[in-house]
Amino acid sequence: MSVDRRSFIGLAGASAAALTLAACSGAGAGSGSGGGQEGNGTLQFWSNHPGGSKELEQAMIDAWNEANPDTPATLVSAGANYEELAQRVNAALTGGDLPDVFIASDVTWFNFALNEATTPLDDLWAENDIDSDDIVDTLREDYNFEDKHYGMPYCRSTCLMYFNTDVLTKAGLPTDRGPETWQEFAEWAPKIVEANDGKPALVVPDGSNYLDWYFQGMIWAFGGKYSEEWEPTFTSAESIEAGTFLQEQVRAGHIAIDANAANTFAIGEASGLLESTGSLGGLNDTASAPFHTTYLPGPAPACATGGAGLAIPAGISDERKAIAVKFMDFLTSTENTITFTQATGYMPVRKSALEHPDEVAYLQENPNAQTAIDQLAENTAPQDWARVFVPGGGARIGGGLDRITIGDEDVQTVFQALSDETQEVIERDIEPLLG
Repeated sequence: MSVDRRSFIGLAGASAAALTLAACSGAGAGSGSGGGQEGNGTLQFWSNHPGGSKELEQAMIDAWNEANPDTPATLVSAGANYEELAQRVNAALTGGDLPDVFIASDVTWFNFALNEATTPLDDLWAENDIDSDDIVDTLREDYNFEDKHYGMPYCRSTCLMYFNTDVLTKAGLPTDRGPETWQEFAEWAPKIVEANDGKPALVVPDGSNYLDWYFQGMIWAFGGKYSEEWEPTFTSAESIEAGTFLQEQVRAGHIAIDANAANTFAIGEASGLLESTGSLGGLNDTASAPFHTTYLPGPAPACATGGAGLAIPAGISDERKAIAVKFMDFLTSTENTITFTQATGYMPVRKSALEHPDEVAYLQENPNAQTAIDQLAENTAPQDWARVFVPGGGARIGGGLDRITIGDEDVQTVFQALSDETQEVIERDIEPLLG
């Protein structure tokens, strides 16, 4: 993935890309310096508290402040989701008070880096004795752009399938695995629906809650893609087949689309759930029935990596950057990674955490948490450019998927519109850079 990004910049030219895409993403190159160490003396960490982690994040900050009274930190609730947080950062980049550290998602980090709005971390890691080799390689390299890293993995995830094991037992289906293909899911679904009084076999979040991310794996499993680099492929036969399958399963009552899918599963109104591994911690506390986690149906790769990392604005002082990167190192330390991931369900981002006896024992006792770690190595791939690099891609695709599921519109028509709209954005905002 990082090689592809470097290839694009090699063609486009980094400075030209930054100037042009700044208008597309809304990310400027402001140099506001108000809110952090140069302002009121307190480091600002802007978060959307992924996985319901506000109290946990505050506890980690309290521990930092106790150990670092001269460079205290404060937790700022900067948005309800990744997109709102990115919008607030964009506003700060135009001349407001910049944070010292903020969460940048799988979709938002690249445009910040492309616009030179965030700081490469490699020199900061070296200058402050931070062992970047301890970061899980796959997760670290997701932020590699022109051989520099613009994010530090924090709340990283894959999609998981969650299944109510009581219902599977009643349906006479295996309780030690999930369906190996979506075709097998279609065979299981009527039995699951019947065993649970007509309730859906699977619930998936809607387009406003990252259905475009969850469907990425399904379209791959059917041999389709959102795009082949900068070429939209929504209308390939395989992509249409995947969209048609999703629509037909919704029509049949086998799959439900729900804004609050995790809660629907937790209260027993659906037998299965397609959600982030970051929902595992909450479901451990709220699910009304026992469940197990599984890979997404294959063939592999059939699951996208996701989640978010930590970034530092480029427009703050070197002194603030040095403190910020130490704070990031603290948030993702071996001990904090273990605590954070066990509480939320996100994947450990440190090799030392995965090897720690406490984590090894925890994973042995909690195989549902091991699933995402195993799937990362066996069933994942980087996301298609149409979702993560083309401005507005995720929201655009999510809206289209809502149209074919909730709206029951014609798949070919909707996917053609997605292709046309994506191509228009590429021609307007990307192709001029390719000379």
